[in-house]
Amino acid sequence: MKHARSHDVDLRGLAHRVLTWGDADAPLLFLVHGWMDVAASFQFLVDAFAGERHVVAPDLRGYGGSAWQPQGYWFPDYVADLEALIEHYAPGRPVDIVGHSLGGNVAMIYAGVRPSRVRRAVSLEGFGLPDQPLEDSPHRYAKWLDALASPPSFRPYADLAAVADRMQKDNPRLTRERALFLASHWARELPDGRAELRSDPRHKLPFPHVYRIEESIATWRNVTAPVLWVAASDSEIPRWLARHPEGEAGADGLDAVRNRLANVRDGRLVTIDGAGHMLHHDQPAAVAAAVEPFLR
Repeated sequence: MKHARSHDVDLRGLAHRVLTWGDADAPLLFLVHGWMDVAASFQFLVDAFAGERHVVAPDLRGYGGSAWQPQGYWFPDYVADLEALIEHYAPGRPVDIVGHSLGGNVAMIYAGVRPSRVRRAVSLEGFGLPDQPLEDSPHRYAKWLDALASPPSFRPYADLAAVADRMQKDNPRLTRERALFLASHWARELPDGRAELRSDPRHKLPFPHVYRIEESIATWRNVTAPVLWVAASDSEIPRWLARHPEGEAGADGLDAVRNRLANVRDGRLVTIDGAGHMLHHDQPAAVAAAVEPFLR
């Protein structure tokens, strides 16, 4: 297992934990994790990289070892935090970014907002969300206000092994060794031996606004860097998008993803077999084999 170094970095006034791997003189690569995840989740992917890289991966605000945000969490903040991170490690230079799920969507938006700052962009299972009708706006605001009045919480687990049990239940492909490793980063052990998740439960709050795919598409069309989208053969995400009227569902559920990728001027799509949404846990070697040649 490649050694990860932990750093405390101030990003926009909020303390972030950042993990780095590799020599600082090696080609730089930023990794951005997904919802309810942490930077250490990329350990298996980093281990699978054949080439030497200086990998930088933050715990996003409210996750892992990074500070919590009492006012809740908003997508634009992740984009702004990513820019601050890039400025910290690579001021004025174009960079390579790989993001998973939420992190993939952050990477794609950033690549469209700051096209000159991104050399290559890779999105692992991050292809936007299903479009939401404007008439849902009043309901979404009401749902958000109701949730603020009764904030979400996480129940504690019996121990870290129980956290690993839950991970394997959610993802049967996850080996016990990997589940225990992830559990030690996703959760902390309490004095009484129980374990609690390191994530702020406010991440479970619903957003008060509707998601409009047109906004994402307008930004994707502004991306000038080559883009690689990586889908998992057994993921629900492509089928989830395809069920929406905007998509044209195919036998493999990927037509909606292809339709969206068509809005990226230099985009390509690959599929990883034998993997679900957490493809970097299920098939890290296959993901690395798809990503590394693209980043050359």
